[in-house]
Amino acid sequence: MSRSRKAKAKAKDKPDPAAEAFAEGMRLAMANPALDAVGFRVCREENCPRAPRDGLVTVDSNGTLHVNPFRRAEPAAWAWAVAHAVIHLGFGHVPAAAGTREQPDRYDLAARCVVVNRFLLGFSPGPGPEHLPAAYPDGDEDRLAALWRRDGIPARYERCGTAGAEPDQVLVSWNAWNGAAPADWQVAFAHGLTRTMSAAMDVAGGRRTSMGEKPVPLRPWERALSWFVSSYPLLGGLAAGITLVADAELARAHGISVAAVDTGAAEIYINPLCRFDDEEWRFVLAHEMLHAALRHGDRCGTRDPYLFNVAADYVINGWLCEMQVGRMPEGLLHDPDLKDLSAEEVYDRLAGDLRRMRRLATLRGKGAGDILGGPLGAPRDYVDLDEFYRRGLARGLDLHQRHERGFLPGGLVEEIRALSHPPLPWDARLARWFDEFVPRPEPLRSYARPARRQASTPDIPRAGRWYPPEEVARCTFGVVLDTSASMDRTLLGKALGAIASYAEARDVPAARVVFCDTAPHDAGYLPVAEIAGRVRVHGRGGTVLQPGVDLLHRAEDFPPGAPVLVITDGYCDVLRVRREHAYLVPSGARLPFTARGPVFRVT
Repeated sequence: MSRSRKAKAKAKDKPDPAAEAFAEGMRLAMANPALDAVGFRVCREENCPRAPRDGLVTVDSNGTLHVNPFRRAEPAAWAWAVAHAVIHLGFGHVPAAAGTREQPDRYDLAARCVVVNRFLLGFSPGPGPEHLPAAYPDGDEDRLAALWRRDGIPARYERCGTAGAEPDQVLVSWNAWNGAAPADWQVAFAHGLTRTMSAAMDVAGGRRTSMGEKPVPLRPWERALSWFVSSYPLLGGLAAGITLVADAELARAHGISVAAVDTGAAEIYINPLCRFDDEEWRFVLAHEMLHAALRHGDRCGTRDPYLFNVAADYVINGWLCEMQVGRMPEGLLHDPDLKDLSAEEVYDRLAGDLRRMRRLATLRGKGAGDILGGPLGAPRDYVDLDEFYRRGLARGLDLHQRHERGFLPGGLVEEIRALSHPPLPWDARLARWFDEFVPRPEPLRSYARPARRQASTPDIPRAGRWYPPEEVARCTFGVVLDTSASMDRTLLGKALGAIASYAEARDVPAARVVFCDTAPHDAGYLPVAEIAGRVRVHGRGGTVLQPGVDLLHRAEDFPPGAPVLVITDGYCDVLRVRREHAYLVPSGARLPFTARGPVFRVT
């Protein structure tokens, strides 16, 4: 063997540090599934005309990365350069096309490199070169290029690419191998990003321990919940915040035949022994999510909870059948004759047929409602669920209608819109009641009571403003106050303070106050400023309010048109008030009778 051949063989066997560093950088970059999905090629030939002379990588619109074979760099720098070039392909900066190509100018090149580097701040497989800036301006590449054509390119953004002073993006005519159509690098990159995000969510959810590991197959109810998140905007926001609890022992212990929901914990309890397919589980989960989101458990009021649960089942199942969400399992409650009725209207119909009620069953089972009153697991901290359900349904409805994802029943849309506008707080409603039923005294003008004359016109007499006694007596109201031992002092303070402030704002001079426990105590007319401050609560016995109401009815000095405000905690007798009236009760309290006037619940 000649000396030259021996030298070449020895050089071939000697390790190449530049090649090894590049190979390691490629491995780091390809560990990201989104970059690996683009399907680019690498050219590292010594005589490649497109390889940069003093840079690292140049990318062309054929999807080829031209690498400088003589440049030595750390593997992390190579990984960053490869990621930068591949993202140029993924962002559509070098789209594949046939025919003559017009190269981008220096402003487009700089703007595109800035956009890619800004993306790489949170996506890079390795640190970039030290000369790159730490922050980048906002805006897309077209806006930045137009701005820089007008004002010039800032020096720090002039050389942000991977080819040094040369362009790192080259447009060439599509090299149609076997007549293939031009590749779409953007679609490939978007699909890769989607798979990467899905893998990251699987890791966060415990379905896999790493990005490269295969996920554990989803169970049917998990696939149904994932379908809502990805494909059904109306309930997607709710599904993202719902926790599924599939425990056969828990379901058996609490008598859950198929499913039940606890709105406070945002948990749906599943019986995993039910052999439903994906379509049936979609129906079941949508049913429970609508129970929670429409707050059927709280809307029950004084009605029978199980019967109201059944009525809500009829309404929800009818909606889901119209919307064609999944497939309704056999045996669920559905009656086409109840279409377009609210849960309250269906309840009124069912209440007249008790024999039919005993034959009805919810998803939890016969005789048990699938709306639970509390979580079945250990207690924990929860978010504001009213806001969560209201926001989830409202945003879902907007997305559903904007993208025209299917038919929605008018009754469901009406209820969601109603949830989007929560009721007024109790104090605002009380203020409206005062405005409507408590008259404001109207002053009269009279020269018998002259007003002060103006300094500029002392010779001109002016009529004075005064309130006739009969007008003052007409503008008042009555307060029947429950002073039994069960009344909360916080409720008394809030109620009396609100009454005093509203009465004073309407120029009401005095209010007739009656304290009630075992017997009424007439405090007479009190100035409104003293109602909340210096009133002493009499008595602490039992609660009988009707004598206090009768006292106002019989009082000759109490105007017949004056309204009455009853403040109680609900532990009282049945009241009959024969004039305009309202009730002020604690939040969650129930009156032992059907109120004929408005009920303001103090929170």
